[in-house]
Amino acid sequence: MFRPKVPTMPQPTGLITAPTVVEPTAVVQHTPQSPMPLAAPTAAARPTVQLTPGAVIALVGGGAAVVLVIGAVLVSMLLAVAITGASVAICALVIRSLIASADQHR
Repeated sequence: MFRPKVPTMPQPTGLITAPTVVEPTAVVQHTPQSPMPLAAPTAAARPTVQLTPGAVIALVGGGAAVVLVIGAVLVSMLLAVAITGASVAICALVIRSLIASADQHR
């Protein structure tokens, strides 16, 4: 019951192809008559990013707007939780007061 069972590998089914034999071929080396001149390495042609003053102002303004929006959303969520907690506390006090006054009238 507690001994592990090792799964057996089933035999392959379907089409079985015979292995192909790769025969080696002769390698012919070609030596040029005159050595070729080496090309000078060139710098990679990648575009450079140039920030204009207008682009910098737009980036700063966009970042500030994102921070303000995220901050407003987080503050509003915190305020919603605080208001909900306060209202639940007030409801609990009112219900406790009603229960206590109902016990006194008996």
